[in-house]
Amino acid sequence: MTDEHDSPRPEDDAARLGLVVVGEAAALHSGDDAALDASEQNIRDTIDEMIDEPLTERQEQVVERLAAAGGTLTAGLSGALAAQTGKSVDDVLEGAARSVVWQQRLAAERDEQGEPGDHDGRVERDGLVGRGEREDAGGQHRDRREDDGRGED
Repeated sequence: MTDEHDSPRPEDDAARLGLVVVGEAAALHSGDDAALDASEQNIRDTIDEMIDEPLTERQEQVVERLAAAGGTLTAGLSGALAAQTGKSVDDVLEGAARSVVWQQRLAAERDEQGEPGDHDGRVERDGLVGRGEREDAGGQHRDRREDDGRGED
């Protein structure tokens, strides 16, 4: 965690933005104009709180549209995943939010424990460098062997 004198870690900012995108996707799926308006305001507020210097009007529009586009993509993909798995869109989006928070906590734990790594998700353990396990949004981890139709070795 950070105190009032520290700047937020990039992982914290990324998690915050990820949750904003999931919120936008949820608002899009709700079909509620008030939820969409609140989500768009949340995008603007979050960006305003995260920047060190005011953005130009054009930069602000681009960043807002990027966040909204991320929400649109997330909404479409969560709808498709929900249809494919038989889960509700709400369940898929909840899983996406949990994944964002989980990744942030994992990064914070690595920082607190002083684990070696170059802060791009790579961690050194027992002399081996690799990426930590990541949970996907719908908990849909699959063994690659299952996906290629061959089954087990």
